[in-house]
Amino acid sequence: MKKPIFQMLILACLAVGLSACSAESSSGAGKTYAGDGPISAVATTGMVADAVKAVGGERVRVEALMGPGVDPHLYKASEGDVARMSKADMIFYNGLHLEGKMTEVFEKLNRIKPTVALGEAVEKSRLFASQTYTGSPDPHIWFDVSIWMQVVRDAARALAEFDPAHAQTYQHNADVYLAELESLHREVGEACASVPEGKRVLITAHDAFHYFGKAYGFEVRGLQGISTATEAGTGDVQELAAFIYERKIPAIFVESSVPTRYIEALQAAVQSRGFDVKIGGSLFSDAMGAPGTPEGSYPGMVRHNVKTIVNALLGKDPA
Repeated sequence: MKKPIFQMLILACLAVGLSACSAESSSGAGKTYAGDGPISAVATTGMVADAVKAVGGERVRVEALMGPGVDPHLYKASEGDVARMSKADMIFYNGLHLEGKMTEVFEKLNRIKPTVALGEAVEKSRLFASQTYTGSPDPHIWFDVSIWMQVVRDAARALAEFDPAHAQTYQHNADVYLAELESLHREVGEACASVPEGKRVLITAHDAFHYFGKAYGFEVRGLQGISTATEAGTGDVQELAAFIYERKIPAIFVESSVPTRYIEALQAAVQSRGFDVKIGGSLFSDAMGAPGTPEGSYPGMVRHNVKTIVNALLGKDPA
């Protein structure tokens, strides 16, 4: 049986020479890097890791805990994960409750090293309320490229504060990447505008795309809630099936980190009403693609999703 999280934290603290992770421990905020080599950073999701890599460049060695197809809503830190985080110089995570119970681990580790919730830098006025997490917003902020740009700026700020000797390097890297993302944001907007307004309806396995919908003009519906920890019932399937039938939505989408059975059940429910809705393809929602593939980077993931959505809703063959 795996050790409880609090026991793993104690082991991690001992591994770095601390006697305990007590409330009296000094905060990791304000500490600066004393090493000579690259900074060792651990990130939770591929999206967060991609942002830190872009800003850190050769100065930062980044390891992502959650790989392709991994659902962060359901992810549980292993003893090995906590050991990796305890040895790292910095930790970056999305925050806004995306990583669920792992938040407790981050809060404790922040007492001994910089542990940065990048989503907390986003202006509150730009966040959606979450019906799943009381008092916490929808965490899927990366689907609006303009919001994700703020995350990149905060990664640069955090790295510069920890390693002030190379602050200009981090700022330069961030400026280069932000220019790329600004261009990507315009590209996505133009592609989405090619879909007639009445056809801009995006239906996916769970409610991960509301930021995308607001930014690029789509009505968004998800079979499950914001967190995949919530199960879709028969009533949810039938209600969404009725909506698809009435609106004659041509395509619905599976997600790489969510089992396909949910969308397949929805498709069958729509077909039983006499309308053939197609599965338009697989979208990357809570995880990126495999490293070394175009979808293994944040810009590549965004482009894949947009191309898949636009082609399916316009009735084009997959690219």
